[in-house]
Amino acid sequence: MIEFISLARRTALHGKELAEATRRVVESGSYLFGSELSRFEHDYAAYLNVSHCIGVGNGLDALTLIYRAYIEMGVMSPGDEVIVPANTYIASILAITSNGLVPVLVEPRLDTLQIDDSLIERHITRRTKSVMLVHLYGRCSYTPLVGSLCSSYGLRLVEDNAQAHGCRFEGRLTGSLGDAAGHSFYPTKNLGALGDAGAVTTCDDELAAAVRCLHNYGAVKKNVFNYEGRNSRMDELQAAVLNVRLRYLDEENERRRQMADYYHSHIHHPAVLLPSAGVPESHVWHVYPILAPQRDSLREHLSVHGVGTQIHYPIPPHRQRCYGQWNSLALPVTERIHAEELSLPIGPELTFEELSEVVDAVNSFEE
Repeated sequence: MIEFISLARRTALHGKELAEATRRVVESGSYLFGSELSRFEHDYAAYLNVSHCIGVGNGLDALTLIYRAYIEMGVMSPGDEVIVPANTYIASILAITSNGLVPVLVEPRLDTLQIDDSLIERHITRRTKSVMLVHLYGRCSYTPLVGSLCSSYGLRLVEDNAQAHGCRFEGRLTGSLGDAAGHSFYPTKNLGALGDAGAVTTCDDELAAAVRCLHNYGAVKKNVFNYEGRNSRMDELQAAVLNVRLRYLDEENERRRQMADYYHSHIHHPAVLLPSAGVPESHVWHVYPILAPQRDSLREHLSVHGVGTQIHYPIPPHRQRCYGQWNSLALPVTERIHAEELSLPIGPELTFEELSEVVDAVNSFEE
């Protein structure tokens, strides 16, 4: 069986270094706000070429804290609008609504599966204060038009960089393209921890200071609380793991690109729509998403042939019960993507022999 993802195999790629890193933390007796976190925050900020990196509990908290900080700074107020792609994972939307802000869902493009930048301006109103870009599936969704619109209308550009660590736009890394970015280091990510972890990156000193308070109960210093904050901290074990894995990120992303190229060159089934490749640096292939009208039948066929797959994601946010007020929205491109998307195995732990088996299984599918 070719698993969609084997975290055991992926961890084993750097097993000795990870074991040494975790041993070092256990023996140090320092488990929060220690040297491993300081090192990761410094090194990841330097990698992205940004001024600040604040380690937090997970990717959802990272995005939520950014918008909460903007509210505390007086930049935004509950009821303000945030433009966001309609086909994102629900975490992007939760970060907006949990702050009393209003998500404005914009359709993606079918060829890139990213927000359609030509549709953004028509959704801007006097209440619009931000655009959230989601670099979904590992592809950069930033475009010069997005940057120009944010500049012209005075909008904060926030990146959801949960799936695109190491991705670039004209040499600049995602996570550094906007005013702030939220990162997830969930174990399956290109830069993954061994549990939940996340980060906020920014060059905005005021925003960084607010996030540093908010993620630690709102404390400006010990026992002095400027905000009604929360407990969302990256622990030393996760930081130590990320310090190891950051060293291999670019190398492993390049292997993912090679694997995506292999799929592009060898999958020829007429009922399968392959993702467009784009400029190589603009995609780090967190997943390899194909579209197939007979998605469920294809998935069953691949399972019978020993190939694991995942669906990202079967139900779009506007069709979820928790957002019943938007259940009647008509978003046909989003709905098609969610009905047809199927992710094939990809990752540095896989071999090209295994990818060949995946290709053969896809190409042998009979509708």
